[in-house]
Amino acid sequence: MTRTLRTAAACAALAAAGCLAAAPAQAASRPQESTVFAAGTDGYDTFRIPAVVEAADGDLLAFAEGRRTGAGDTGDIDLVLRRSGDGGRSWGPLQVVGDNGPNTFGNPVPVVDPATGRVVLLSTHNAGDAHESAIRRGEVDAADSRRVWVQYSDDDGATWSEPREITAEVKRPDWRWYATGPVHGIALEEGPHAGRLVVPANHSAAPPEGSGDQGDEDAYYGAHLLYSDDGGASWEIGAVDDAYEGEVNGNETTVAELPGGTIYVNSRDQNGTAAGTRASALSTDGGASLAAPLAPEPELTAPVVQGSVLQAERGPLLFAAPADPSARRALTVRASTDGGESWPRSYRLSDAPAAYSDLVQLNAATVGVLYETGTAGPYERIAFHRLRLRP
Repeated sequence: MTRTLRTAAACAALAAAGCLAAAPAQAASRPQESTVFAAGTDGYDTFRIPAVVEAADGDLLAFAEGRRTGAGDTGDIDLVLRRSGDGGRSWGPLQVVGDNGPNTFGNPVPVVDPATGRVVLLSTHNAGDAHESAIRRGEVDAADSRRVWVQYSDDDGATWSEPREITAEVKRPDWRWYATGPVHGIALEEGPHAGRLVVPANHSAAPPEGSGDQGDEDAYYGAHLLYSDDGGASWEIGAVDDAYEGEVNGNETTVAELPGGTIYVNSRDQNGTAAGTRASALSTDGGASLAAPLAPEPELTAPVVQGSVLQAERGPLLFAAPADPSARRALTVRASTDGGESWPRSYRLSDAPAAYSDLVQLNAATVGVLYETGTAGPYERIAFHRLRLRP
């Protein structure tokens, strides 16, 4: 089925369930879109890598990397948070959740444990001068390389525990690069694994001996899932995409639980030889394994970039990412009513530059999109946009 972009007017004309529209602004003080993080504020050069969840008290928690000295992925990077008590129309002061000195503390993946209301937060750290390419080549000592941590809040994000390292639990010895998310995790609602926390992640593997490869070739990227059955106290590696054949190079990954309990996995394809830049798979055992390897989704048009998914309440499966295949621009939310088999309906937020994103349910009729955007480039601010699900 051909998947095409539709304007808001065309979307409104569709009778089928799951179409999207801008949530109406009810007054000047209740905008459709708000700025959550703005470059050059609060002592940070740039804010990147958004993730968002709704806490047990109903407040929204918007996370990001606060990059102090520049927009690059390496350097002095803190993990920061802002909260909203009015559905994303306004935001409170910036809160530093994690500061690793001159080093990198980022890739936030928040998930709320339904049993306790605890907000569990996974992140990834490395030395501030350790570049991804060097890590992928195995040139960085383990202490300075990518390490994985967990912390939590029992008061809906007001205060946070000290981070606890879980690298030994979740990173295989032959993995070099490692990144949690970046996007929200999920708590399973149905089936034998109800209550399980599932977090998407990605890695790169060391090349086989004698191959002549360095390890920084894109074919060695892979996606995987982590899960916890005790509210985030301990973690295990679940499904792993480890083919490394170069056709689909799994990278930044996002997950949603479909009606019935199957997990839908959608991944950035990092320059694989397959058509398109997105790949997907299903897990029918609570994230422990994939029912089949990641397969290309060539009709889900996007540049090489992170994306996000959300299974809307009593609604469609949603996917957010830039829609221009050649540039990071035109952030678009697409809707599927058949579990990701097709994506015939969509809503474009704007034609402006845009990059990473996350999605959150606000109420039965409304979802929110937290995304990177700007005027001259996509990293000028992180905005929050409200969208209405049409019945």
